[in-house]
Amino acid sequence: MRVLIVSDAWVPQVNGVVTSLQALMSELRGMGHEVKLLSPADFRSIPCPTYPEISLVWDLWRLGPALKAFQPDCVHLATEGPLGWAARRWLNKRNLAFSSAIHTRYPEYVSTRCAWIPLRWGYAYLRRFHRSSQAVLVTTEHLRTEFSSWGLQRLKLWRKGVDTRLFKPLETHEEGVKPVFLYVGRIAPEKNLEAFLTLDLPGIKRVVGDGPQRQALQHQYPQVEFMGYRHAEELAREYQQASVLVFPSLTDTYGLVMLEALACGTPVAAFAVRGPLDVLQQGITGFMHEDLGHACMQALKLSRERCAIEAARQSWQVSAQEFMAEQPLLDGELQQVLAYGASEN
Repeated sequence: MRVLIVSDAWVPQVNGVVTSLQALMSELRGMGHEVKLLSPADFRSIPCPTYPEISLVWDLWRLGPALKAFQPDCVHLATEGPLGWAARRWLNKRNLAFSSAIHTRYPEYVSTRCAWIPLRWGYAYLRRFHRSSQAVLVTTEHLRTEFSSWGLQRLKLWRKGVDTRLFKPLETHEEGVKPVFLYVGRIAPEKNLEAFLTLDLPGIKRVVGDGPQRQALQHQYPQVEFMGYRHAEELAREYQQASVLVFPSLTDTYGLVMLEALACGTPVAAFAVRGPLDVLQQGITGFMHEDLGHACMQALKLSRERCAIEAARQSWQVSAQEFMAEQPLLDGELQQVLAYGASEN
């Protein structure tokens, strides 16, 4: 099949959405599908104000011809940004089916950055975007229940996976004299990173990632090691060498970094909120508590071997199969559009 994915999030961004799409595309191609991604890399864009890592596409009139040229059998809208809205409008105008996904708690992120914007506005935005989607993919059953309570419909489960070929434990893990508490992710307000940085913990605090808060936090917490981005084997090595992954976010829908850490044998400390509750087994692969410092110290006691065993049960191949099972097929509809509306954009 010819699978078209439209996403406003793509490299050089480093986040869970990009990681998920990269893994999905690799698995789909391995299954014999032809996959094309339309992202800001295919268009002209400007940096997002206050968040320059994010590119906002402005020459959106080029999307229609690009979509038609590929002649997909199914279309998936991965994000609710300018490209996602442009593709939605083009498909709706021609009564063509598509699927979409909710990767992040967008309303909570917006409210974190702009406290004057109420959550109900953000969820109204999500409802409008996903209203005409034939299948709205979410990561967990908890999220399906939560988003349903906000009025979103046609919610389907699409669980994420982990690359156990890359993220795997060391043959022997030697604990140093000082434990290493690691954070991996964007350095941005919605990640609640200061809940980790302010903790009084023994050993070393290490931060892998980048974002709009890095310069300020690096200056405020000089005792913390800020490593910048790490990729592939270098990222796996950071997980392997860490004693505990600390996941301070209160708003993530899932948190792929937790799975990656567990696959490397590293237990996780987190708050008991959605995301960690869907990924971690309390007292086995992680420890969740309202006192994050207490969670960190308890996580130090957990079995690294058990963490790796539990993470190995979740593969990207199964995730890709779930994704394809929920895709609405165009069944020749797009070909008819091409035949009778070749002059349209």
